[in-house]
Amino acid sequence: MIRTMLLASDGNYTCGGVEQVESWRASEKACIWLDIEAAPSEDIRSLLQEMDCNPLAINDALRLRHPPKIEAFDNNTFLLYRGLSSVDGTLDIAHQQIGMWAGQRYLITYHRENSISVSHMWENEASSGQLHSPGVLAMKILHYACSRYLETMLDFEQRLADLEDGLVSDHSEEEMKELVSYRSKLRKLRRVFSYHNNIAELLYKLPDQYFPFLGEQHQHVRRDVYDRCERLHSLCQMYYEICADLVEGHISLASHKLNQTMKVLTIISALFVPLTFIAGIYGMNFEYMPELGFKYAYFGVVGFMATLAVALLILFRRIKWL
Repeated sequence: MIRTMLLASDGNYTCGGVEQVESWRASEKACIWLDIEAAPSEDIRSLLQEMDCNPLAINDALRLRHPPKIEAFDNNTFLLYRGLSSVDGTLDIAHQQIGMWAGQRYLITYHRENSISVSHMWENEASSGQLHSPGVLAMKILHYACSRYLETMLDFEQRLADLEDGLVSDHSEEEMKELVSYRSKLRKLRRVFSYHNNIAELLYKLPDQYFPFLGEQHQHVRRDVYDRCERLHSLCQMYYEICADLVEGHISLASHKLNQTMKVLTIISALFVPLTFIAGIYGMNFEYMPELGFKYAYFGVVGFMATLAVALLILFRRIKWL
């Protein structure tokens, strides 16, 4: 699907297809947003080349996966980021690569599937009126994508708090598996957010290099994008460390419970070793044993064994084994 949104010199918006590109070329003051949602093809490549997009940037955008980046060319700025096609509150996020070219009078967005951020800005563009500044619109698309990421992270925060509270109570094997899964997902998200944070930092600190056609009045937009990306990266890092701590906590508690069990078994074994030794001696089938002829030998041995067991219990309590 290829769709266009044209902002004419008189301020009117018209939506259509690729045929509006010629109308945009004919006007020196018109601005256009060309949104391409399709699988890579030679027709798509030719269209992007006609819009004066750099061939290397086109290759990066058409690839299935490429690290997010930002690159400035003579006529436009190329921005590649990891967007969302679907999302829920358990960090099951379906990513997709989105490429954007922002020039002085045009914005081009390319993605293989439906993009949440692009669709949202497309539906609200006619009322917001940002198409006259394609660079600002591109940053707002990135900002909205980060906002959806942030909503997902904050929704996950409550689940993480529940898992943290459950650690001090009855922790289960299923919670342990869930934490390991979350830790793996957060590690992948941390890598994505790290790229986005680097892009936002470049946009904020070097605006003249990447968007020289934007004025100082758009400084707040760059700041908002930078703040959002930085917060996402720091939150993801913090949640990853919390998950790692909770996993280690589960392992430590399981080890402590096992140690307590082994301690009880060891004490029981220590109690019965001397008793078993005495019983073994008097269980020998020798014909001549002096104690066998003594009238009260049985009671004496049993009493000695009981005294020994009590003495060992007292000893274990004093050395704080019990």
